[in-house]
Amino acid sequence: MVDINRITERLKNSEKFIHPHSVSVAGRLVRVVGLTLEAVGVKAAVGSQCLVETSQGELIAEIVGFAQEITFLMPEQSLQGVLPGARVVPLSTKARLPLSMDLLGRVIDGVGKPLDGKGPIKASESYQYDSKPINPLSRRAITEPLDVGVRSINSFLTVGVGQRMGLFAGSGVGKSVLLGMMTRGTNADVIVVGLIGERGREVKEFIEEILGEEGRSRSVVVAAPADNSALMRLKGCETAVQISEYFRDQGLNVLLLVDSLTRYAQAQREIALAVGEPPATKGYPPSVFSKLPQLVERAGNGGEGQGSISAFFTVLTEGDDLQDPIADAARAILDGHIVLSRKLADAGHYPAVDIEGSISRVMPMVTSQEHQQLARQLRQIYALYQENKDLIAIGAYSRGTDPRIDQSIDLQPVIQFFLQQQTLEIIPYDQSLTQLQEVLAAAQAHANKNQ
Repeated sequence: MVDINRITERLKNSEKFIHPHSVSVAGRLVRVVGLTLEAVGVKAAVGSQCLVETSQGELIAEIVGFAQEITFLMPEQSLQGVLPGARVVPLSTKARLPLSMDLLGRVIDGVGKPLDGKGPIKASESYQYDSKPINPLSRRAITEPLDVGVRSINSFLTVGVGQRMGLFAGSGVGKSVLLGMMTRGTNADVIVVGLIGERGREVKEFIEEILGEEGRSRSVVVAAPADNSALMRLKGCETAVQISEYFRDQGLNVLLLVDSLTRYAQAQREIALAVGEPPATKGYPPSVFSKLPQLVERAGNGGEGQGSISAFFTVLTEGDDLQDPIADAARAILDGHIVLSRKLADAGHYPAVDIEGSISRVMPMVTSQEHQQLARQLRQIYALYQENKDLIAIGAYSRGTDPRIDQSIDLQPVIQFFLQQQTLEIIPYDQSLTQLQEVLAAAQAHANKNQ
């Protein structure tokens, strides 16, 4: 058993550092539990960074909580080389993220350090991670459609400039591929990509194959793969949002892609459980459901004179369960959701967008009445076929029984072709709407023929 009082007494004369609001005092490590460091004698605010001595140099860790004399720290990197009784020295300032236009074309880690070997980033400004939210009454309304270059989304799930959308799907259904399609097809001034908790292999593939040289020149990629610590994955997502806010404040329109929001929630769960927070819903502590809206609400339109952040957050549904706690919480705080169907993906239907289970909550505000009516009519035809699909497949439906079902059967190949798209194909918004009108014209002609 560690004698905390004895260690604390021994550390009374430890070196002190001036903090803007208080005096920071160095301490000593007393225990390592899992990925968490426990120290005594440390006096610094939650969120402050500390240097921890190891046999291989110094390790940066962040204070994530405390209990009486014990301070809990989460390291940014591996705990390799940490020594019993190692000194823990608080840094004099909180971590700040360097920001400038020089970030364009760069690949950085979760705390803003370059990963691309192109040298340090020249920063004109730096910001703390805990930026202030925009007053909701100061935000501009969402009034313009955002062309994402994907026909099914442009037609049925029209996205607005400044909207926050979720991509919901299980593993291996095509979330990352759809993000890449939107990256190439969206007309944005700046693209910020947060690859959080994903496979390291996908980072290079996304940069080289999906972004390419042209896309990379106007993009910033924040990479915190699955083998990074929970703190780095958490910071990586917040860094991507912070960079987006910086460019929005410069009056630019930003496309923010975060893959994935689920990994962000899992990183917060690891940290919260490590410091003793009790689990609430399926192993997720309450702080997870508090952090999700705080992150998502930072995206969106800015005030007068500012730009916008149009954000897409992927949400990994465990076991394709859309009632998963994170999926359910994300669906409630986002401005719409695009569901990717495993059945469609298994049938070779890409992008595997389930238009029946998806919705864009701002579509009525950014599209014309004619567009909404066309999309609604084609949805009804598609839904009618899906409702009777099993009867049609086994031959239980007799042609001529219902003219509407006959129409849905005849138009099904056209609708299936309309909803599919090649990975490298870009279909602009106006072209998507024109093709939607052509499909409905064919439906009307079919109906007139059978009257």
